[in-house]
Amino acid sequence: MYCKKQPGIKALTNSYFAMFLAGAVMVIVLMTSGSLRAAPFQQADKATTASGDEQANAGQQKPATGTQEAPKGPSEVVVVTAPRIEIPLNETPAATSVVPAEFLSMMPRGIGAEEALKLVPGMKVDNQADGERVHMSIRGQGLLTERGIRGIKVLLDGLPLNDPTGFAPDLFDVDWSTVRHIGIFRGPASALYGGGAAGGVIDITTRDGGTKPTAGDASFTYGTYDFYKVLAEVGGTQGKTNYRISASNNAGDGYRVHTAFRALNLYSKFSWKIGKSGKLTAILGGTNFFNENAEGLNLAQLDNPRQPNPDALTFNEYQRTRRVTTGLTGEFHPAGNQDLSFSVYYRNTAWRESVPSAVDHASYNSPGAIVQYTIHSGTGPVKNHFTIGSDMDWQTVWDYKNLNLGGAQEGAKASDSDVYQRGVGLYAFDRVELNPQVNVMFDLRYDNIHNQLTDNMKAGGVDLSGSADFHKTTGRVGLSWNPNSNFGFYTSWGQGFLPPATEELRNNPAHLGGFNLSLRPATSNGEEFGIRGNAQKRFFYDIAYFHLDTKNDFGRYRVPGRPLETFYQNAGNSRRNGIETAFSWYPVDPLIVRLTYTYSNFKYVNVQSLWGAFQDVWMPNAPEHQAYLDVEYTVRRHLFLGFGEDMVSKAYVDQTNTGYAWGYGLFNPRLGYRWNSDKVSGEIMIAARNALRKYYIAFTEPDPDGNSYQPGPKDEVFFSARIYFGGKAF
Repeated sequence: MYCKKQPGIKALTNSYFAMFLAGAVMVIVLMTSGSLRAAPFQQADKATTASGDEQANAGQQKPATGTQEAPKGPSEVVVVTAPRIEIPLNETPAATSVVPAEFLSMMPRGIGAEEALKLVPGMKVDNQADGERVHMSIRGQGLLTERGIRGIKVLLDGLPLNDPTGFAPDLFDVDWSTVRHIGIFRGPASALYGGGAAGGVIDITTRDGGTKPTAGDASFTYGTYDFYKVLAEVGGTQGKTNYRISASNNAGDGYRVHTAFRALNLYSKFSWKIGKSGKLTAILGGTNFFNENAEGLNLAQLDNPRQPNPDALTFNEYQRTRRVTTGLTGEFHPAGNQDLSFSVYYRNTAWRESVPSAVDHASYNSPGAIVQYTIHSGTGPVKNHFTIGSDMDWQTVWDYKNLNLGGAQEGAKASDSDVYQRGVGLYAFDRVELNPQVNVMFDLRYDNIHNQLTDNMKAGGVDLSGSADFHKTTGRVGLSWNPNSNFGFYTSWGQGFLPPATEELRNNPAHLGGFNLSLRPATSNGEEFGIRGNAQKRFFYDIAYFHLDTKNDFGRYRVPGRPLETFYQNAGNSRRNGIETAFSWYPVDPLIVRLTYTYSNFKYVNVQSLWGAFQDVWMPNAPEHQAYLDVEYTVRRHLFLGFGEDMVSKAYVDQTNTGYAWGYGLFNPRLGYRWNSDKVSGEIMIAARNALRKYYIAFTEPDPDGNSYQPGPKDEVFFSARIYFGGKAF
C-alpha cells in the first residue's frame, strides 16, 4: 500500500544529484586550476573554538592573530575540543562538523535539535510533535528508536546525558538559544566514548558569562499555534570567577490536536581559575517538560492531518519529565607536558508516561565520573600525545506500571521493579604527529555493563528478577594528511558497540515485568574516506564517503495479546553506505551560501520482522537523499535577509518496502535587523517555516497496526526580539 503520490518527487530527487554533482565539479575545477593557495593555517585559541567556519559547517571566521589576512574571507582554523581530545580540525582523522553561534542565532524558535543541526550532513533529526521531543540518528544508528536517543553519545558542557547503557532519554536539558557551539563526530566512536557512541558523538557547549563584570540579555518569541518562548540570562566575570545563569519557558498548542507542550529550563555555570592554568566549573540545571502525544495516523486518516490517533485521546497519552543535574568539571596541567581533567555529576529524573497499555512511573538516580590524563612528548617534527582515561556510570531505577483504564486513569498494578546499572569503561588513545602534514591516531577501549533487576511484584508467584551483562573491546585507527594548508585528506576505520538500552531491556515481551533477556548487543565496523579544504578562503568543502556493517541490528515489533506495546529484538544484519557533503561559499562580503547534502543507502542484509523475513530491503525512515540550503545576505551591516530550504526524498515505512512517505521541500524565509552599542544591543527577526504550505510527513515508524505517519506542520510564522544589556557580552 502506498501513500498518495505527490507531484514533483522525481524532479526533487534529481535536483539533489544536480546540486551534489555541481558542488563536486566546482571543487575539482578549483583544485585542478591551482587556486588552492598554500597560506599557512594558524591554530585558533581554544576560547575561540566556535568562531570559525569549521570547514563548511556554518559561520564566518575572523583572521587569526599574526597571520596575513586573507582577502575578505574567513581564514582561522578551528580546534576541535571535547572531554576526550583537543586537535585542530584539519588534523582530525574523522568526519567532524562544528555548528557555531552565528548559525544558532538564526533559529526561529530555539527549542528543537532539528533547528540547531540542520547543517550537519549524515544526521537525521525528526521532530515528532513540533516541540522538543525528537528522534535522532547519525549514519542510521538509532534510526528506529521509539523514545530517546540511541547510538549517539551526547555531552552537555562535558557532562554525558547518556545512562550506563548508552541511552539518552531526551535533550530537554539543552536550551539551544544559550549554546555557544556544537561539535559532531560522525561514525563509530565506541573506542573513545563507549557503548553510547556507535553512530557518533554530539558535544554541546553553552556560553560562558563574558568578560564584563555584569551583563545580560532577554528575548521573547511568539508564533503560530500559540507558541511562545521567553529567555533571560545574566553573567559576567568577577575576579577569577566567571558565571552565567539562564532561565527560559516555552509552550505551544502544536500543529495537531493533542500535541500541546510546555517546558521550563534553568541552567547555571560557574567557573574559577585555579593557579596559573587550572580551571574548575560547577554546573546546576533543572528541566520540567510536558507534552501530549497524538500518536501516528494510518493512511485513511491522512485526509485530516491535524487529528490525533483515537487511542491518544481515549487513553490521554502524554510524557512528563522533571530533572535536576549537578556537576563539577576540572582541567589542570601538573606539568608543562601533562594534562589532567575530570568530571563528576549526579542526575535525578522523575518520569511519567501514559500509553494505551499502562501509566508508567519511574525515578532515576544517575551519578557518574570521568577522569583522563594526557602526556605530550617528542621533539622535532615527531610529536606524541598519549591519553588514558576511565568513564564510570551508575543508575538506579525505581519503576512501576499501573494499567491505563482510559484517560490516564490508573488501575491495578502491572509491574513493580528496581533496576541497578553500572557501566565502567577504560580507554587509551595515542595521537602521533609524524610531521606537520601527517597525523595518526589509535584508540582502544574496554566496556563492561551490568544490569540487575529486582522484581518487587512477583505476580502469580513468579519472580522475574534477573541480570544482563554486556562487555566489549573496541578499536579505531585514523590517518590525516594535509599536503598544504588548503587541502586535507582523512581516513579511519572503527568499531561500534551498542548494548541493549534501559528502555529496551525493561520492555519484556514474555511477561509484564522483568528483563527482555533475548537481546544481544549490536556490533558494527566500518571505514570512511574524506577530503576537506578551501579555495582562496572563499569556498569551503568537506566530502566524506562511509561504509558500515552492523550485526544484530535492533528492530521494533509487537506480540499477540499485547498489541498496544512496543518491544525490541535483534532483527538482523544491516549494511550502510553513504556520502556526506558540506559546502560554504562567500562570493562577496554580505552574502553567505551554505549547502549540505547526504546520500544514504541503508539496507537490511537480512531481517526478521512482523511482516516476515526479508533480504536486501531499505531500512524504514531512511530517505536516500537529504539536503539543506541556507542563504543569507546582509544589507548595510544591520538589515539581513535569508532563507533555508529543507529537501528530503521519500522514505519507506517498514521492511516490506511498499508503504512510504513521499519526499518534500520546505521553504523557510527570514528577515531581521541587528544593532550594536556600548550599552544596549539587540536584534529582531521574523521567520517562517514551510512558508509555501507543503503537506508532508515529518516522521514515520514501523507500526504494525498502520498508524505509522506523523504529519508535519504547515506554514508557521515566528516573531522574535532579543535585547543585550551592557553590550553583547555572550
